[in-house]
Amino acid sequence: MEGSAVTQALLWLLATLALVPATVEDDRVNAQANCPYCGGDPERMAAAGIASHGGFEFGTSKTEGVDQLLITSDIRWIESAHYEIGIALGPYRPSQDERKPLRAELERLALTLPEVNPKAKVIDPWLRVHLYAQRLEETWQRFLEIMQVEEKDFPDGKRNWIIGTKYMGEGPYLGQKGKYEILIVPSEAVHVSFLRDQFGLSIKKTQRWNVVERDTMTVTIHTQEDTLRRDAGLHAHTVFNVAQNMLDGYKHYSYDTPRWISEGLSHFMEREVNPRFNSFDSSEGAVAETTRKSEWTSEVRKLIQGDDAPRMAELINLRTFAEFELEHHFATWSITKFLIEEHPDWYACLNDRLHGVKNGQGYPDGSDMNGKHRDAFKECMGMGYPQFDDAWRAWALAQE
Repeated sequence: MEGSAVTQALLWLLATLALVPATVEDDRVNAQANCPYCGGDPERMAAAGIASHGGFEFGTSKTEGVDQLLITSDIRWIESAHYEIGIALGPYRPSQDERKPLRAELERLALTLPEVNPKAKVIDPWLRVHLYAQRLEETWQRFLEIMQVEEKDFPDGKRNWIIGTKYMGEGPYLGQKGKYEILIVPSEAVHVSFLRDQFGLSIKKTQRWNVVERDTMTVTIHTQEDTLRRDAGLHAHTVFNVAQNMLDGYKHYSYDTPRWISEGLSHFMEREVNPRFNSFDSSEGAVAETTRKSEWTSEVRKLIQGDDAPRMAELINLRTFAEFELEHHFATWSITKFLIEEHPDWYACLNDRLHGVKNGQGYPDGSDMNGKHRDAFKECMGMGYPQFDDAWRAWALAQE
């Protein structure tokens, strides 16, 4: 009897100890149940379009692994319909000029998360991650609108593409199998630690990356860069980079499309959010030519009037971001604005023709992109480069 009692006691102790890890995990600051807005409640989260507050794959590991790697960072995780986001930033007090647009955003957020106070004077870390989930889902909807596609147009990722049918990628996320990922951290040191561990990189600036193994596109940002300490600047910069990832992933990222299109769309979508903050891509080891000017319409007009504006025949030959000079940034933004606002069918058609191209054997075909681009212009717009240059310039000169 005594031996039996001892055995039962040992079994009880082992069972109790087995529960300790779960208890510790539940006590983490970023545990799902600690969110003051959804409380980790499945019904409340579903109503707000939130799948989870962590426990999903991220980068080359999982959120728990990133937490352990960046142990000094307090990361709030959130998974929405199309994104997986981690933000390791503290409370934020909006500046005077940020309060009005931010209040409008919080009012929209409060429609699905009633605990949100639209008049909040301080944005706490949980509120911030919910806010970014909303912002990025709005970016997603804007991208679909620009490309004139719907989510049902993309495959579910469970069936193979059949040669002879229109190719729309490999999965449901604009053609990618994995959701788009964003990690925002407070310092360059943390940024580099993450990139080195996950991808073997030592990049000190914002980095976009294709996680081939999981078929997902990710971007890592730190707020020691330039104007990113301000939420308005960070919001714009995040949209700039996510827009480029979405364009690269459109109908699956199997090859690069013309850089003028991706840089132009990133500028366009960023400036729709806030024209006061502008991001510029550069190649590794190069310094991008940038400007703090928020008024770009007059800059484009000056280029055209001085006959210094790049022509399409020049833009199509820009292979790397290192080749971009300031006039190229101004021009790609203006041309993209011209197409999306004045000829949205042209722009959607152009991207449809250049993304997801397959050869006769069913393999991705990014060869002779200049020829494909020229043919797409004629097919989608009914004109060659000289005629297009004239049409864009006439429009740009008429802008106020």
